[in-house]
Amino acid sequence: MPTPAYAVDVQDLGIRYNLNLTRRTTLKGSLAEWVGRKQQVGRHFWALRHVDFQIGRGESLGILGSNGAGKSTLLLALAGILAPDEGSVTLSGRVSSLLTLGAGFEMEISGRENIFLIGGFMGIRHRAMQGLTPSIIEFADIGAFIDAPVRTYSTGMRARLGFAIATAIAPDILLLDEVLGTGDEEFRGRSRQRIREMVARAKAIVLVTHDLTTVTEFCNRALLMEFGQVVYAGTPQDTVGFYKERIQERKRRLAEAGHESEAALPPPVALHQPAS
Repeated sequence: MPTPAYAVDVQDLGIRYNLNLTRRTTLKGSLAEWVGRKQQVGRHFWALRHVDFQIGRGESLGILGSNGAGKSTLLLALAGILAPDEGSVTLSGRVSSLLTLGAGFEMEISGRENIFLIGGFMGIRHRAMQGLTPSIIEFADIGAFIDAPVRTYSTGMRARLGFAIATAIAPDILLLDEVLGTGDEEFRGRSRQRIREMVARAKAIVLVTHDLTTVTEFCNRALLMEFGQVVYAGTPQDTVGFYKERIQERKRRLAEAGHESEAALPPPVALHQPAS
């Protein structure tokens, strides 16, 4: 079987949220609302629309954008947690993601037991996980808590253990969301070194972050997202520069419009045709 051309191939991806399902409702309230309407047009919101990009083996892709741009939704689609409403996501190889790991933690069992549980979810044999466990525990560096229930962990401790597991299994595709800002300075330094090693081993990495320095340090390509679409694709340096220009543009538009919230402005027009 020929090797696929890309580790990640995203074609015309669209993810739509049903806003009617995003608020808490009761059965009685839902029935009353339904009875009161002969027809109800479903309200929906496109969190992603017409997103196209590919990632080759050995590439590290940075994804930038303000809150609400669609970055986290894109990671959820890449991780297989959200199914596309339009288009397709094709991945070649084993995927490791802190998103799926966070969802996979069982709070009532220990961190050590979770290591084997998550390994099983990812299709790794028990004996292989036994060999990986000492290095995972050492890297996470949470001390005696490794044998305590995960519900007793802080958010940072869970993130440290999750990162240690996600990067220990040598995945073909690694999805990271702001993880390099987790922990103290010593742990962040070790995390950055681990990412460098994975890039050197020709693994495909998708990194979502607000830290522009992280993008230029670790990535060889970058995307800028706004309102669920890719508005720029290029080198990390060019993408960061374009992002800074867009921030200044939005500040100017807000000042001219006299608005305090960006939501009051119409979506900006993409100024650059994204590259594949």
